[in-house]
Amino acid sequence: MHHQHTSWLQRSLENIWYQQGKGKWLLLPLTLLYCTLHAFQRWKLTRKRPKIAVPVIIIGNLSIGGTGKTPIVIYLAQLLLKTGYQPAIITRGYGGKSIQSPQEVNAFSHPEKVGDEAVLLAKNTKVPVIAGADRYASIEYLCSQYDCNVILSDDGLQHYNLERDIEIVLIDAERQLGNGYCLPAGPLREHSSRLKTVDFILFNHGFSKNKDQKDRFAQKYQLESLFSMHLSGSLLYSLSEKKQTQALTTLKGKTVHAVTGIGNPHRFYRALKASGLHLIQHSFPDHHAFTEKELQFNDNKIIIMTEKDAVKCQQFQLKNCWYLPIEAQIKGEFNDLLMDKLKGLKNG
Repeated sequence: MHHQHTSWLQRSLENIWYQQGKGKWLLLPLTLLYCTLHAFQRWKLTRKRPKIAVPVIIIGNLSIGGTGKTPIVIYLAQLLLKTGYQPAIITRGYGGKSIQSPQEVNAFSHPEKVGDEAVLLAKNTKVPVIAGADRYASIEYLCSQYDCNVILSDDGLQHYNLERDIEIVLIDAERQLGNGYCLPAGPLREHSSRLKTVDFILFNHGFSKNKDQKDRFAQKYQLESLFSMHLSGSLLYSLSEKKQTQALTTLKGKTVHAVTGIGNPHRFYRALKASGLHLIQHSFPDHHAFTEKELQFNDNKIIIMTEKDAVKCQQFQLKNCWYLPIEAQIKGEFNDLLMDKLKGLKNG
């Protein structure tokens, strides 16, 4: 059973982008206009960019919708800490209402003010996290308050007036680049040729282990620096009793409510199904602000959500609600190559 709470427009566009649905030709003139404006904007903004004293690593994507950036930003922050760096994170604070000036985010910040991803980053990294629409202001604030020597920018690949040293792009293995067109006829914010100019491409297999997709994708777009990443998560945490956990496998064969307010919920649903759960799916729009009433299903079945959604539901009195934290794992020599690149910047 699947309850869709997303808009008709969103579903129609996703059908055109990912399922070869009808209507693409009507949108192509707008795509042409988008590409022209985008190219001019990029040219204008990259001509004169203020210099930044510390290296900036951008983690972004080419398409709109969820590609799994948050687990990667967390992974990189932890990797940098382990290797002796002092990283900090800047994020736009998507959906945050009050972010005109840079705001420090911690695990207890209000997601409605700073965005759900920002709170999740702060909760899981123990490094400074600053949310704000103006990324330069965020960096200036960081450098004045903290002794950080590398900045991770959560998203911002297309934020061209931001000087950057390393670009990492995420590709969702299942959706890839959709039909290959730019907005609005397709899901791309930039043409696929942009992949040739970035430093690293992470191919997000989600919880699956399908290797061939990555090789086919590399051949299709003639890419060399493509690395596999996987997500893993097996322990559920109770929303109301902070210390209470249970293994996902203990629910094998049971029917549960799976609730999401994320960009690409199918990856999450598949992970739950792979553990043998039967789902009643409730898909809400990305960054949805849940109300307690929406999560009252008046039965005794347990509710499972992502950690990103859980940060917005902390205050609800829900006894049977659990969330599944996930971690990124990256294959190949990605870590070493990234560190080499970062060291090379200092001497350059």
